[in-house]
Amino acid sequence: MSNKGLDYETLNENVKKVQYAVRGELYLRASELQKEGKKIIFTNVGNPHALGQKPLTFPRQVVALCQAPFLLDDPNVGLVFPADAIERAKHYLSLTSGGLGAYSDSRGLPGIRKEVAEFIGRRDGYPSDPELIFLTDGASKGVMQILNTIIRGEKDGILVPVPQYPLYSAAIALFGGSLVPYFLEETANWGLDVNNLHSSVAQARSKGITVRAMVIINPGNPTGQCLSEANLKEILHFCDQQNLVLLGDEVYQQNIYQDERPFISARKVLMDMGPPISKELQLVSFHTVSKGYWGECGQRGAYFEMTNIPPETVDEIYKVASISLSPNVPGQIFLGLMVNPPKPGDISYLQFMRESKGILESLRRRAQIMTDGFNNCRNVVCNFTEGAMYSFPQIRLPPKAIEAAKKAGKVPDVFYCLKLLEATGISTVPGSGFGQKEGVFHLRTTILPAEEDMPAIMESFKKFNDEFMEQYEDHRGYSRM
Repeated sequence: MSNKGLDYETLNENVKKVQYAVRGELYLRASELQKEGKKIIFTNVGNPHALGQKPLTFPRQVVALCQAPFLLDDPNVGLVFPADAIERAKHYLSLTSGGLGAYSDSRGLPGIRKEVAEFIGRRDGYPSDPELIFLTDGASKGVMQILNTIIRGEKDGILVPVPQYPLYSAAIALFGGSLVPYFLEETANWGLDVNNLHSSVAQARSKGITVRAMVIINPGNPTGQCLSEANLKEILHFCDQQNLVLLGDEVYQQNIYQDERPFISARKVLMDMGPPISKELQLVSFHTVSKGYWGECGQRGAYFEMTNIPPETVDEIYKVASISLSPNVPGQIFLGLMVNPPKPGDISYLQFMRESKGILESLRRRAQIMTDGFNNCRNVVCNFTEGAMYSFPQIRLPPKAIEAAKKAGKVPDVFYCLKLLEATGISTVPGSGFGQKEGVFHLRTTILPAEEDMPAIMESFKKFNDEFMEQYEDHRGYSRM
């Protein structure tokens, strides 16, 4: 019998090449164990509300009113909702062509794109053009849209930091391009050495690959580092010299847990550098409501902003966005609220500040608890999480454990993470899912479990790790950097 169009053997080979470790073998096993009744702590994905983070009150009030506009006609609405939430809901409804159930422009509602542009202007000190801002269903959709536009075939390469967020390796594989890795330096707190960039590009070109773009993730995922202004300048100079588009994944810009290296956008540094580079270097920047102290992952609200992209290219990106008709409208409103939150003097301001500050301060404490917890474990070393939502400890696996993993047909860090899951219910992601240097092993966990649960989780991890090391340790040495 002849093969049908959706038989596995006849599928697009690029689809088969896609791997996405965050929802991979560990996640599937965790889901099985959960069905069997085991308590699972899903620290595999940055999903704050799933781990108990409460939604911010004001944005939910506004969106509730937008979703049920008949409430605005109720004479008692002011008894339940604050006046500024009522006013803002009316504002957002006035921007739509028929409420939340109507399509918006394929780039997003013009009024919300204007709010995003004003936010970027305040943040960076330079005006932003709403016509160069596209709203998307989560930042991942925006990243995929831009990569799809850049990649023409397997000889087109994208420079991606390793360890990297698997969205990039998966999307590059799906679109038939080539991932060109540049390694971050763990011993320098996951710093970026420009010399590594030059050698990565040279190596790729020797294989006939045209490197067309570079990705930075700032703050880093899974590594949690924040790029300094000096580092960003080096990166921008490098992209300018090499004629690369810079893709700035800045979705964790609110998640900063130290004061030495505050977040600074690639766009601000580029504009500060002045002409000619500020007028020539092509930059696309991404932000979302899914992270920060908002954590509204399920709402799928995000944007990307284009800098120095030719108008004809912007038109092509708009054309492709139009195939999907419209980004989801509630997500757009969440985005508008994120970039234009309550201001001093507004009725909801104090509560909004109390809630958001409380979340960020707790995340800062959790980052420290987790880093200290890992560093108190046998054969585990962990850099401090400067930003984002993750710890990425190195696990120095004894040779016997590596041998046992090979016998079981598993990558060593997958073997370790599966054992951890079975023993404790803690669902993590093995470092091999993000890329790492040969012979070095890690895992990624979020810092999102509730603060009151964190000491018990770290104690559970320590107990498992001690027993694992005792079982496999032979005192002949370990995997190490």
